[in-house]
Amino acid sequence: MSASVDNVVSVSNDITPFHLEIAQSDLDYLQARLTDARWPAQQPGQPWSRGVPVAYLRELAEYWRASYDWRAAEAELNKFPQFTTEIDGQRIHFMHVRSAEANATPLIITHGWPGSIVEFLDVIGPLTDPAAYGGDPADAFHLVIPSLPGYGFSGPVTDTGWNAARIGKAWVELMSRLGYMRFGAQGGDWGAFVSPEVGRAGGEKVIGVHVNAATFGFIPFGPVSDDEKATMTESELARLDRLADFNSEGNGFFQIQATRPQTMTYGLHDSPIGQLAWIVEKFKEWTFPVTDLPEAAVDRDRMLTNVMLYWLTGTAGSSAGLYYESMHTRSWHTTPLATPTGVAVFARDVAIRRYAEGGANIVHWSEFDRGGHFAAMEVPDLLVADVRAFFRSLR
Repeated sequence: MSASVDNVVSVSNDITPFHLEIAQSDLDYLQARLTDARWPAQQPGQPWSRGVPVAYLRELAEYWRASYDWRAAEAELNKFPQFTTEIDGQRIHFMHVRSAEANATPLIITHGWPGSIVEFLDVIGPLTDPAAYGGDPADAFHLVIPSLPGYGFSGPVTDTGWNAARIGKAWVELMSRLGYMRFGAQGGDWGAFVSPEVGRAGGEKVIGVHVNAATFGFIPFGPVSDDEKATMTESELARLDRLADFNSEGNGFFQIQATRPQTMTYGLHDSPIGQLAWIVEKFKEWTFPVTDLPEAAVDRDRMLTNVMLYWLTGTAGSSAGLYYESMHTRSWHTTPLATPTGVAVFARDVAIRRYAEGGANIVHWSEFDRGGHFAAMEVPDLLVADVRAFFRSLR
């Protein structure tokens, strides 16, 4: 797999312009593999109860093969300035989109798994140029959107130990390298792990941390007693139920990626169908409403572009490695985060304020009746408005 990078490889503190241009031979190979796919029989039972249905995936794979246009997606990504640099021995790829507003607030945004920088394509414009989208120019941001170590064009990782804490320190160094001495951090999924670590590592440099799709640190640690449940609202109880469903039926991927990421890699790295199924299942289960196909919440082509970043860069394994590192380096912080923290809870999220307040300085809390895990893709309007509202009082 290839992409053109001016001046080849970054060294030391150098920041190198990056231009995405996948070799045609890589796209031809994908076409051939999709054409020659070996399909299994459908297992009995209700659709989706045992995983992605064969009929659905065959139709989606055929669309990927015959109708999806990677070159259009590539051109869309290349509209935004991209760069690479080396931090702590690791190549880091990132978008850096500066606002035309001189007083814009610097903000580093972090994706999760199975996401990528593709998640944020619909929020870049409104966040950097609010006036063009009917907003207040004072709410403008300079955006830094990195690919996590081991993900996309930052991957694969070259060393062990890349957990959320180490990434948080790297992000502080990245912002410093770009000349930002005071900035905010935002993120969902793994980004909701990394962004608080940015606050811990950056100290007073970090004016605020905003998260969505938040879990550890924002949910109960262990069982919740009946007495405590009796004090909860209906929405809090519903989140507990979703959390229980995840722990009983939805965390198989977590256990595999946190314990045997190398073994899992062979199937996903070699088979585009396997990689597609592994990611699309999570778009089905984590978007809102869960009863619909993922395309009801996220544009099909955008979802496939996200899959392509895993396939073209061969980072199925190294992205899964973040689960292993986090579970085996025992890096979970119990020290409360002093940085002002805002939380957006979308309809498929599980964060509960009473637990979040035990470990963070919660100054902003919003709850929504729509949107899911991939908020920047599903409900970009709601996420943008909440990010603006949170940072408005912190500038």
